[in-house]
Amino acid sequence: MFDVEQPDVLDAVARALAEDIGSGDITSQLTVSPDQVASGSFIAKQSLVLAGVELLPLIYKTHGSAVNLQLLQASGAQLEKGTVIATVKGTARTLLECERVSLNFLQRLSGVATLARKHVAEVACTKTKVLDTRKTTPGLRRLEKMAAAAGGVTNHRFGLFDAVLIKNNHISAAGGVRQALEKARAFDGPVEIEVRTRAELDEALACGATRLLLDNLTPADAAEWVRYINGRASTELSGNINLSNIRDYAQAGADFISCGAITHSATAVDISFRLELNP
Repeated sequence: MFDVEQPDVLDAVARALAEDIGSGDITSQLTVSPDQVASGSFIAKQSLVLAGVELLPLIYKTHGSAVNLQLLQASGAQLEKGTVIATVKGTARTLLECERVSLNFLQRLSGVATLARKHVAEVACTKTKVLDTRKTTPGLRRLEKMAAAAGGVTNHRFGLFDAVLIKNNHISAAGGVRQALEKARAFDGPVEIEVRTRAELDEALACGATRLLLDNLTPADAAEWVRYINGRASTELSGNINLSNIRDYAQAGADFISCGAITHSATAVDISFRLELNP
């Protein structure tokens, strides 16, 4: 689930360590003996869905220090308060230097996974799959989408490069629905188009559109549009959809619901690191 060999992941970890440690952890260097050995535990301080624990070996490896690390849980696991996520043993300086970077990744990514799982739970027993979006933290998209997947969400496109999504501004710039779809036929991959009116919907279907984005509809309007489309294209709903109303939208019968809140509004969860000195 978490590909720690993916270049974006390697880069994110390296940048995070460089950002935090810089030229050195002066507090630890001044106050902690270089020979002092310690053990540490990462502990869930609330109920959460875990994500990113597989980054811990990469963090310590990139830092350049040998440690004895045990991962006791995996991304996607539902944890209760008090669950030990991982343990690590090494020099106290190493554990202190890697503490904040490790926690930042675990808390942020688990926050995304936890919110993702809540959205997925709300659409249970419907045909609808929940999608994430490109509304991610700059530089952390790959990791945040991995976290969303750990929470049970289906990844939408990773960027502007891997799928065509023709939105209202593209339609305006291209000169209309038909023109935009005709120009997009050169792409050998998925093509989706946003339709805002019934006229645009009919035009898109007449042009052979296979996936439609229906934006900013009410649940009742969404259900009416999905019935009208009647399987002639797959449907995705988006816009003003949140935990309080996502089930109403799912019951409209759409194939997909995309929710930017899963990444842009996720709150970091509470995970702590407990250090103990070894004799």
